[in-house]
Amino acid sequence: MKTTLVNFFVNGKEYTLSVGNLFGQLLPNEVLVDTLRNRFGLTGTKIACKDGACGCCTVLIDGEAVPSCEVLTVDCEGKHIVTIEGLAAPDGTLDPVQQAFVDYYAFQCGFCTPGIIMATKALLNKNPRPTREQIQDALSGNFCRCISHYHVLEAVESLVKKGEQPA
Repeated sequence: MKTTLVNFFVNGKEYTLSVGNLFGQLLPNEVLVDTLRNRFGLTGTKIACKDGACGCCTVLIDGEAVPSCEVLTVDCEGKHIVTIEGLAAPDGTLDPVQQAFVDYYAFQCGFCTPGIIMATKALLNKNPRPTREQIQDALSGNFCRCISHYHVLEAVESLVKKGEQPA
């Protein structure tokens, strides 16, 4: 019997999973957010709508902001995935985007914050000098029920003004 393997990287660490229906195997219909949270313990990626509409589960896949509830893990062959846990430096120093969110209190309950930070990271990696409209457009798929969006915009614009270049 042939075994199908899926090989990908999460926060720089390589993972190889066997695909199948046996105990411990990656189910063919398992979505990435479940793999990240349940297999790897990366619970910073949140589950909310499971429909790709709220942005809480946003991760970077090869640099693109993607709702991980909409991605089958078996489709991640060879991909490089970054979660909120992968942004900080090994010594614990926060990524400039994370630090700006702290500095500007750009969160309330914090549930949606990891997804918004990941979408911001993808935006600034591609466009270090976005306009307010471009920021709003990039974050339009992320919803915060606590209404912290004004602080989020201030945090992102502070990075643009400082000229911070995301790593």
